[in-house]
Amino acid sequence: MQPQQRYALLALMLAGFITIFDLFVVNIAMVSIQRSLSANLVEVTLVLVIYELAFGILLITGGRLGDIYGRRHLYQIGMFCFMITSILCAVATTPLILIIARFFQGLSSALLFPQVYASIRSNFDDRQAKKAFAYLGMSLGLAAIAGQVLGGFLIEWNIFNLGWRTIFLINVPIGIIAIICSCHLQDPQLKQNLSLDLLGVVISGSGICLFLLPIVLLPIWGWNVRSTIMLMLGITTLYLFILHEQHYMKIQRTPLFNLTLFKNYSFILGAIAILCIYSTSSAFPMSIALFYQSGFNLNPFQAGLLFMPASVGFVASSLMTPKWQAHYGNRTLLIGALAYIFSYLILMLMNTYFATKLSPYALIPIMMIIGFTQGMIMTPVLNWTLSFVPLHLIGIASGLTATLQQIGAAIGAAIVSTIMQIYLQTTMGHSILSQFQTAFIHSLFFNVIIMLVASIIIYQLMRQSSHSQ
Repeated sequence: MQPQQRYALLALMLAGFITIFDLFVVNIAMVSIQRSLSANLVEVTLVLVIYELAFGILLITGGRLGDIYGRRHLYQIGMFCFMITSILCAVATTPLILIIARFFQGLSSALLFPQVYASIRSNFDDRQAKKAFAYLGMSLGLAAIAGQVLGGFLIEWNIFNLGWRTIFLINVPIGIIAIICSCHLQDPQLKQNLSLDLLGVVISGSGICLFLLPIVLLPIWGWNVRSTIMLMLGITTLYLFILHEQHYMKIQRTPLFNLTLFKNYSFILGAIAILCIYSTSSAFPMSIALFYQSGFNLNPFQAGLLFMPASVGFVASSLMTPKWQAHYGNRTLLIGALAYIFSYLILMLMNTYFATKLSPYALIPIMMIIGFTQGMIMTPVLNWTLSFVPLHLIGIASGLTATLQQIGAAIGAAIVSTIMQIYLQTTMGHSILSQFQTAFIHSLFFNVIIMLVASIIIYQLMRQSSHSQ
């Protein structure tokens, strides 16, 4: 890579880092926030999920804005807004102010994050892009570590008596460095006839919001008639969005989302695989955190340290997988997916027969293997999927894949939370450890089943790619 490309890659890695860091770090800070702001459980939960909800609402729009106004320009606007909203989060004096600030922080992330994927495809050739996605995967793994370990350390350090506020203020120096490095991002030449479909923005945002809201608020609402109605309204609104985009294309206006992507069979297969894989990304950390904090009475910092080996494994495999891909091709991803399933099966067996006999830290090796196999597929599948998309559609495709990541994560967390609640209720009367052990083991079945689906899709994608060559 040229020096300019290295600076550009650093900017993209920092953007990926802070957006994912702020997704994880509030988990560790929830108790501190609740005590500091005298917040109730609903308010604290909203602080966590409102970021994810806002993140998902504008991702498609963020990708399209990058196509229209330039990805470097949108990157810098998104990063600047992220810094400002992080400061607003840090100075919040009431739960409501913090919830509102987190919502706008999520919207800022939605402007920023699609530029990361799209810029990798437009700033690097195919060989360099694999390496760039590997480094991006490393930064995402580090963000997961930092969100749980560094976040806990910052809160315990309590510098200047700021407590949990430091987890948001740390975004400011990172953002300044990122904006300086982003000057080295290169944009493809912009098409002059592109414009923003504002009605499409409203319809798509409303549809995604209505679809995601009952899912991310499942821990608060449960599933009831209101949730069902809202979900159906979301699906209907998204269908209306597709009809609106078809009409826009017929009258030769610039649609927010180019529906020709749906004719790209390889991209659609990859997108479904992304949805499946990322549904395990939030489901597993949530279930294991509940198991070890509630079952073994570990504090958040100890639980974060326990999850750290998985993040270390993720970082290591993110760096190694491109080399394996160069030698063995994309079958590496299928092997990674199958190994990912196998690692969950081992964890299930260990927790079935040894959870009450072993220290939680005896699971560190298998946790590292889970993270390692996860790193073999997550970012490489993203790169592979986007490689099927023409450069002029890469912004839209990046927005869609990022949206699917958020939807997958929300669905995974909701399903696993429901499974654990069911088994916690059916095992009442047993010891707390036994209750959470049963709930945790059964929650892992979701990860195994959904990754079996993803493995089949990856195999089909390999066959599709070989036939097209």
